[in-house]
Amino acid sequence: MLSKLFSFNGGVKPDPNKSLSTREPIARLALPPQLVIPLHQHIGGTPRPLVHVGDTVLRGQRIGAADGNVSSAVHAPTSGHVVAIEPRPMPHASGLSSPAVVIEPDGLDAAMEREPFDWHAAAPGEIRDFLRDAGVVGLGGAVFPSHLKLNPGKSGHTDTLVINGAECEPFITCDDMLMRAEPENILRGALIMQRMLAAKQVLVALEDNKPEAAAALKAAAQSLGHASLEVVVVPTRYPAGGAKQLIRVLTGIEVPHGSRSTDYGVQCFNVATALAVWRALEHGEPLTRRIVTVTGNVERPRNFDVAIGTPISHLFAAAGLKPDTDKLIMGGPMMGIPLPNIDAPVVKATNCLLASSPTLFAPPEPELPCIRCGECARACPADLQPFELYWHSRARNFGRAQEYKLFDCIECGCCAYVCPSHIPLVDYYRYAKSEIWARERDKDAADSARERFEFRNWRADREKEEKAAKLAARNAAKPAVKPTDGSAPAADVAPSAGDDPKKALIEAAMARARAQKEAVAAKNTDTLTPAQQAQIDATEERRRRASELSGSDAPAECARP
Repeated sequence: MLSKLFSFNGGVKPDPNKSLSTREPIARLALPPQLVIPLHQHIGGTPRPLVHVGDTVLRGQRIGAADGNVSSAVHAPTSGHVVAIEPRPMPHASGLSSPAVVIEPDGLDAAMEREPFDWHAAAPGEIRDFLRDAGVVGLGGAVFPSHLKLNPGKSGHTDTLVINGAECEPFITCDDMLMRAEPENILRGALIMQRMLAAKQVLVALEDNKPEAAAALKAAAQSLGHASLEVVVVPTRYPAGGAKQLIRVLTGIEVPHGSRSTDYGVQCFNVATALAVWRALEHGEPLTRRIVTVTGNVERPRNFDVAIGTPISHLFAAAGLKPDTDKLIMGGPMMGIPLPNIDAPVVKATNCLLASSPTLFAPPEPELPCIRCGECARACPADLQPFELYWHSRARNFGRAQEYKLFDCIECGCCAYVCPSHIPLVDYYRYAKSEIWARERDKDAADSARERFEFRNWRADREKEEKAAKLAARNAAKPAVKPTDGSAPAADVAPSAGDDPKKALIEAAMARARAQKEAVAAKNTDTLTPAQQAQIDATEERRRRASELSGSDAPAECARP
C-alpha cells in the first residue's frame, strides 16, 4: 500500500466546471456522411496510405501503414468507399492541411475478419509490433506511439507503472466517464502493461473530485485481486495530471531537466490508453474510436463515443451549439488550441471540444507591461522563471530563452492564469519554440545543401582528372607522325616530367600541327611555275615595305598580285 503522497511546487485551482458534461452517460454518436481520417495523428512519421481512391474498405481495415519505428498505423472506423486521398484541414491553430483518407460510409458497418493473436504466448517484441499495427497511441494528449513506451529498455524492468486518470484541466470529463463505464477493462489493460514492462507495482491515480470513478476503480481492483495493483486518490490541483507532476505526487521522484521518467524506473500511461491496449490484444480491435467531451456554450453538454475522422461540426450539431458562440477550442481552457475550421476531423488527440461565449469566458483584458512581481514563478509547476522566458522570447533572444530551459515548459498556462498584467505568456513561449524549431530545420536544410554542393564539386574534379588521364593514355598510344622534310616527329617532342600533364598534352598537339603544316607547305610549293613564284616574291616584298612605312606613321599600301 502507498503510505505517503508528495506534492509539487506551483499549480493553481481554477473552477473545474466538470459537472456540466457528467449528468448523462456516454452516448454513441451516429456516423456522419463522410469520415476524414488523417494519416498523421501521432508523434513521429506519417503513415503510408495502403488504399486507393475507389477502394472498398471494412471496419478495422488498415488504411495507413506505420512509417518507421516512431509511427503507428491508421484504420478505417467503418465500412465504405474511399472517395479521396488528399490534404484536408486539421484541428490545429494554424489551420494547415494534412494528407487524409476520405471515406463515405455504406451504412453496413461491416468488419474485416480479425486474425487471432495469442498475446499470452507471444514475445514482448511481437506484442509491441501488434500494438503498433493496431494504431494504439497515448490518448492523454501527447499521442506518443504506445509500443515504444512499453519497452522496458536496458534495465529489463520498471519499478512503477502509473496509470493517469487525474484529468486535471477544467471542463474535460472524458476520462472520468470512461473510468465509471469500464473500470475493470482499464485495470486489465494496466495489468497487461505491467507484464510487458515487468513492473513491480501499478498505481492508478485520479483526483479527489471524481468520487464515482474512484469507487468504480477500487471495486474493480478488489475483484481482480492483484496485490501489486492500487488505486490512489490525489488532491485536486492543476496541473496534477501532468506526467512529471503526477510522478512527483505518487513517488516523490522529481525528474530533472534532460531526463525521462524511465531513467528512474517509472512509466506513465493514460487510462484510455490502457483500455485501448486491452481491446487491441483481447479482441483484436484497432484504435478507431475515442470518447470526446463536448461542453461549454452548448445546449446538451455530454461525452460522445465518436469514430475518429468525424467532422467536429457533427459533434457540435449533436450537442446543440448556441448562436452566441464566439470561439471553439480543442482541449480545455488552460491548454486548448483555438479551432479555425469547424469541419476539421476528430483525431486520436481530441479529448474535448469546448464552445466559448462572452458570458462563459470574459473577453481578454488588454496586455499591460510586466511588473516582475514573480507570481508566475510561484505558480509554475516546472520550477521555471516565466518572466525571464517572456522577456527573452519577446526580444527574440532565443538562445537566452533556451538557457532558461524554455523546452521544459509544459504550456500548462498557470503563469498566464495568475499574471496581474494579463500577459498571454504561453503564446510567447509557443512562438519562441516554433521559431527555434524553424531555425533548426533551416540549418539542417542548409547543412544538407552545403554537403551536396561540396560532393558535386568533388565529383566534377574527379571526372576532370579521369578524363585527362584517359586522354594522356590515348595520346601516348598513338603512332608518331613522320614529317616529309626529315624533321623529328612531333611525338618525339615529349614534355619534361615536371611539367603539368595538361600543358604537356597541349604542347604535343601543337607540335604535331606545326609538322603537318610544314609538310603541306613544302608539297604545295613544288608545283609552282617560275612566273608564279616571282609574283609571290614581289607581293611579299610590297608587304614588307608597307610594314616598314607603317612603323614610321606612313599610310600602308595594300597591293594585290
